[in-house]
Amino acid sequence: MKIPQALPMNESSMGATSPDSGYASTKHSKLFDGNARLGLKRRSVRGAVVTMAAQGVRFCLQTGSVMVLARLLSPSDYGLQGMVLALIGVLSMFKDAGLSGATVQRDTITHDQVSTLFWLNGAMGVLLSLSAILMAPLMASFYREPRLCWITIASGSAFLFWGMGVQHRALLQRNMRFGVLATIDLVSLAGSSAAAIILAFAGWGYWALVAAAISEPVLNTIGVWISVPWRPGMPKRGTGVRSLLRFGGTMTANGLVVYLGYNAEKILLGRFWGASALGLYGRAYQLVNLPTSQLHSAIFAVAFPALSQLQKDPVRFRASFLKAYSIILSMTVPITVCFTLFADEIILTVLGPKWSAVVPIFRFLAPTVLTFGMINPTSLLLIPSGLVGRSLRMALLISPTVILGILAGLRFGPRGVAVGYSAALTVLVWPLLVWARAGTGVATRDIVTALRAPLISGLVALAVGLCAELMLPRSFAPVIRLAVGTPLVLGSYAVVLLFGLKQIDVFKDVAAQILPRRVSAALAPDTTPA
Repeated sequence: MKIPQALPMNESSMGATSPDSGYASTKHSKLFDGNARLGLKRRSVRGAVVTMAAQGVRFCLQTGSVMVLARLLSPSDYGLQGMVLALIGVLSMFKDAGLSGATVQRDTITHDQVSTLFWLNGAMGVLLSLSAILMAPLMASFYREPRLCWITIASGSAFLFWGMGVQHRALLQRNMRFGVLATIDLVSLAGSSAAAIILAFAGWGYWALVAAAISEPVLNTIGVWISVPWRPGMPKRGTGVRSLLRFGGTMTANGLVVYLGYNAEKILLGRFWGASALGLYGRAYQLVNLPTSQLHSAIFAVAFPALSQLQKDPVRFRASFLKAYSIILSMTVPITVCFTLFADEIILTVLGPKWSAVVPIFRFLAPTVLTFGMINPTSLLLIPSGLVGRSLRMALLISPTVILGILAGLRFGPRGVAVGYSAALTVLVWPLLVWARAGTGVATRDIVTALRAPLISGLVALAVGLCAELMLPRSFAPVIRLAVGTPLVLGSYAVVLLFGLKQIDVFKDVAAQILPRRVSAALAPDTTPA
């Protein structure tokens, strides 16, 4: 695919422009062309490392925040927030209307187009905040909980700030400025976590969680505006945004359908089992998703713009996708094994003894770590290729199947819902993988090859972990059992994967893109014929 060195600045390519908009386009043209493709592989891998390192710090911050807040707040406090987030989450599917993805995915884009998208995102933020205000009384009535009215209104104000930062953030991602994005995200998270902990110590209960949900987008938007010198012009007609809106609309519909399927259990648990039951389930769900969400968001943030620049080079696109898929799977499998084996130790260490009822829910949800690790990366195959329609049709299969699983387990409470949720996702894995790869240049055997080594290594690590669980005395403190068992599982997994199944070259290649060139040459896999 040919990447332009600079935006075409004539009127035929941009529509009628004012002198100011032309100046803005020229001044910040590098923001829009997404950089040349020179060194794309090295920039992608280094960006992934920066982003994953930042996500590691983010994971530590979030885990520390969870540990502190779990000892200051009650399951009911979390349950009230969970009820509101079920609605806010639906509205949040529209917060960028898929337009950030459109800005990143496009081969070329102009100042006037991004300016128009900026004002559309801002208007959407205002509309979503007003929607939250209007729906607040209905929320209180649906859950029979009057406190939800003001919680919903306050939480909805976050959309005002998200809307104003969507395009600035997309421009950073388009230009692969992952270090800047990582810094903004970490500062925003640290600030919002500090606000929550201070308010929780002061006895504000669930309002501490609401404050965190509002302060993070405020800090994030301030950060992206400071970091991106571009300032939007006035919206214009005839700038060619209609195709961008179609792309964004399909992405939004896809996200909404998937969200409803993946989060229906929180609405149903809150309605039929109450705030405390939802609070317990919500803690299990958050902890299960915490490490994998960091991993996926780190790799997706880098791989999406990189693969978008390779959409017209099918050979490199296929190779890059399969490498990203293999790395995601290789890091997802050991997390699944550890969560399954050490659920008791993790919950008691992170949340404390008063949350012991979370243990079985957490264990039943652990398989979703692997199923998400297998299903979610298919979006890296579809969306950079422009196959958003297929992604939407896949979502229309996922959502009702998962909801049926949730309904089947609802009568048994949070544990039953966790079992139904995990089972439904497990059933969907193979059909979705086969459907996603059809016609993309990625063969079924490629997917099988990517799956084989991590799964075999995971089975060996599971056996080692079971032996460790049986041999470690139950009298040991949970943190000691965790500190001994986890390295054994991870170590055995790494040895089998890297040396037994000879996957070390994949990781050597990644390392070769990160380290200085002299070291890279020594680490690069040997491709000379024997």
